[in-house]
Amino acid sequence: MIAEKTNTAQLIIDKISATAGKVNFIDNDKLSKALLYLENKGIPTNKHEDYKYCNTDGIFKKEFKNIEQKLNSVDDIKKYKLNDALTIVVVNGNYSESLSDKIILKGLHLTAFSNLDANGKKLIGTLANVETDTFIALNTAFSGTGFHLKIEDNEQLQMPIHILYVSSASSEALVNPRNVIEIGKNAEATIIEEQICIGEGKVFTNFLSEKFVSENGKLTSYTIQNEGKNGFSVNTNQVSIERYGKYDNTTITLSGSLVRNNHNVVLAAQNCEAHLNGLFTTKENQLVDNHTLMDHQMPNCESNELYKGIINDKSTGVFNGKIYVRKDAQKTNAYQSSKNILLSDDATINTKPQLEIYADDVKCSHGTSTGKIDEVAVFYLNARGIGRESAKKLLLNAFAQEVINKIEVDELKEKILTLFEDKL
Repeated sequence: MIAEKTNTAQLIIDKISATAGKVNFIDNDKLSKALLYLENKGIPTNKHEDYKYCNTDGIFKKEFKNIEQKLNSVDDIKKYKLNDALTIVVVNGNYSESLSDKIILKGLHLTAFSNLDANGKKLIGTLANVETDTFIALNTAFSGTGFHLKIEDNEQLQMPIHILYVSSASSEALVNPRNVIEIGKNAEATIIEEQICIGEGKVFTNFLSEKFVSENGKLTSYTIQNEGKNGFSVNTNQVSIERYGKYDNTTITLSGSLVRNNHNVVLAAQNCEAHLNGLFTTKENQLVDNHTLMDHQMPNCESNELYKGIINDKSTGVFNGKIYVRKDAQKTNAYQSSKNILLSDDATINTKPQLEIYADDVKCSHGTSTGKIDEVAVFYLNARGIGRESAKKLLLNAFAQEVINKIEVDELKEKILTLFEDKL
């Protein structure tokens, strides 16, 4: 039975339907299922276990009472570009060919969803099931003109790809960026996905990416989230890794009023590996909520997770990580760690590391720690002529360095260090 049309989801459907163009790159069956799921399930509240600390329905009711989608164009994004990377620009959920660099790298193909052939369109929604999550359904129903990025078999890209997602609105808006990234057999690529929000209006970004790593392929990815006080976002990554494949992601969250990250990785074949690293800083009333799933389906696979949070003022941090080891996934090595520092008595961190294991020959562990800055270390630095605030910054930098050092692109690493120090 379809829910009453007074719920938040139905109001969003009605408002967006009036302005959205016809989606011609997702088949009608998936569209119908997405709308039905959205109407039935609604926008998650804190009564939903997976969104216990992230009441997105409440955010919509409080912050997005009138979603008009009055979007601005973006003329100048030069200051956000990296010098030694190929830049792809997405504005308000839509791929912008005019603002993007010309694709000149051998073995790299980029196709807008609207220009995909039948085989390309079949990939959309392969990993992101519309009947598993409201925000996947919402993106499927109202996706912008995303793109399919493919690295050919046996190609190792020497230059990073910088995907810049720009949200810009003059009033309250909801945008739905989407992409499909495919790494071919024996192929390698480094992809940087950066999210920024400019303009006067508040923007809720509902981002969805499906990433395929083929046999012996390697995808190194970085996610940089710096959307400011007008940015609200739910970010979903659905990843599948084949035999001997490797997926490595580092997510840096520097700002955003609400940031929810869903990172779901399927280790779908033998001898593959995945690594997830995260660093987030929060202040004022900000909420950053990281949810991860490592789904070990086959034997001899490895996964590692390291998430660190620095929580200040009345802000809230969340880490909910699950390692799921299926009965056929013998010889699994899976490790998970969440470490957090509270800078205020009013700051909150909620951590929930989980292991669900159905195989008997595995090595799995998880752990979490939360505390304040080590006053003994502060005193030690004070005694050597370093002021209290400078000492605290040194210790916080040292705490964050373990994650920041995972960044192998020098220009990006330098940029993150500068932004992080400014944040402190």
